[in-house]
Amino acid sequence: MNPNDPDAGWTKDRSAAGSRNPWLIAAILSIATFMEVLDTSIANVALRHIAGALSASIDESTWIITSYLVSNAIILPVSGWLSGVIGRKRFYMLSVALFSASSLACGLSPNLAWLITARVFQGIGGGGLAPSEQSMLADTFPPSKRAQAFALYGVTVIVAPALGPTIGGAITDNISWHWIFFINVPMGLLSLILVSLFVDEPEILRRERKEQLRTGLKVDWVGFLLVALWLGCLEIVLDKGQEDDWFNSSFIICTAAVSGLAFLLFIPWELTRKGPIVDIRLIAHRQFGTSWFVMLSVGMILFSSTQFMPQLLQENFGYTATLAGLALMPGGFVALVTMAIAGRISGFVQPRYLMAGAMITIAVAMYHFTSLTPDVNFGWFALARVFQMMAIPVLFLTITSYSYVGLPPEKSSQASALINVARNLGGSIGVSMAQTLLARREQFHQARLSEHISASSVAYRQTLHEAGNYFAAHGATGPDAQSRAIAWVGETLMNQAAYLSYIDVFAALAALAALLVPVAFLLKRVDLAKRGAPA
Repeated sequence: MNPNDPDAGWTKDRSAAGSRNPWLIAAILSIATFMEVLDTSIANVALRHIAGALSASIDESTWIITSYLVSNAIILPVSGWLSGVIGRKRFYMLSVALFSASSLACGLSPNLAWLITARVFQGIGGGGLAPSEQSMLADTFPPSKRAQAFALYGVTVIVAPALGPTIGGAITDNISWHWIFFINVPMGLLSLILVSLFVDEPEILRRERKEQLRTGLKVDWVGFLLVALWLGCLEIVLDKGQEDDWFNSSFIICTAAVSGLAFLLFIPWELTRKGPIVDIRLIAHRQFGTSWFVMLSVGMILFSSTQFMPQLLQENFGYTATLAGLALMPGGFVALVTMAIAGRISGFVQPRYLMAGAMITIAVAMYHFTSLTPDVNFGWFALARVFQMMAIPVLFLTITSYSYVGLPPEKSSQASALINVARNLGGSIGVSMAQTLLARREQFHQARLSEHISASSVAYRQTLHEAGNYFAAHGATGPDAQSRAIAWVGETLMNQAAYLSYIDVFAALAALAALLVPVAFLLKRVDLAKRGAPA
């Protein structure tokens, strides 16, 4: 055996490919995962249409998003344990089947209660897909090819959220909101057929499962209940906090209290269990813990910026949902190219340097957004998004490829579940905090700008005079022209406050990315000739 062989010591015992080409398996597994990640953002742009069709208010319709996030958050951390008990391939197929069937139920919903219930089951099914795929890729590809395999996987979780608003807007504007759910059904059936035919369940996993069942299946029900209460209630707080004015709402206070108490009980319980349902001890591992924390932060930046750009374009620039989505699309295509390049260079550059360089690029890209003005055009937004998305794939690939370094192979399912929890939880935290910051800073800027509007201000009187003349020239009478001028000044002030508040949010995201640069150097150096071990 060549000691310098990067794949020395690796075997195919746990591979999901068997005798088949592992790249075929990677492509097959990415189908359902792409649809699941797409679903986290595709419904956002259709909420108003759905609310109108189902005779619901906009506030009520937001539970369509919240219900999915809550059930998804609950199943994610326990998916590693479930795949070990049920069988990895069987669990993946059950997840695909549940996700597809509940998608059909969503599209057929006659009322809001039906749709929310279907979204709960859709979130449960979707929660098991990404962790299972990551685990299978980690076991199927040798260390020398693992980064390139995760590059393919990364395409699904990075490009899908970017395409979600575009696809959702196009379908909603041109066909019907029902089809944002129906499109999952044929893709799910295709995934089930291909997984059944080509993906293997390794013999070693079957033996491990049989041994676990033979010795008695000990279910950590307390751990499951605690993690469900912690993450489920936390998702509700994050999703509904700004809408309900945070801790001025008794509902938010009670839900946050339940989440906090469950978290405080969950940590010591899982740390003292011999067979925990969520192995949080993995986070104490330096390489994995650093990757987990950075993934949490990346989720905050990626999901919040992905949601805010269409929101800004539609509310302040008058774009349609389709056009706003198209502004994000070039960034998705650039991510495809960058991901392929990152898969190649990861074998020659230390992960700490890749991660630090990517964070610097993201910080600069987010700071570039602070040059926002009312006069910027479609091309400005598209290029700004391209600049940001150049670095995201490098960062994501570094995390997914090297977070497993030093972990026992049998922990890959638990590790992949925790990494996906970090991504989704970070996304929820980022969107919630960004929305809150946006609202608070908009109020602040409105107050500051209003201070400059007074009858004694020469500039204000001059602006009113010019605006009044404009409206009078276009047919308004004297008093009507004056009232329109005052309304126009007020509207202009509101728009300026909105622009300034978005700039503040982008500056905060830039600062977060910059603060993460030193964190990258907590990663251990790895032997690039033997990618499976620290140097």
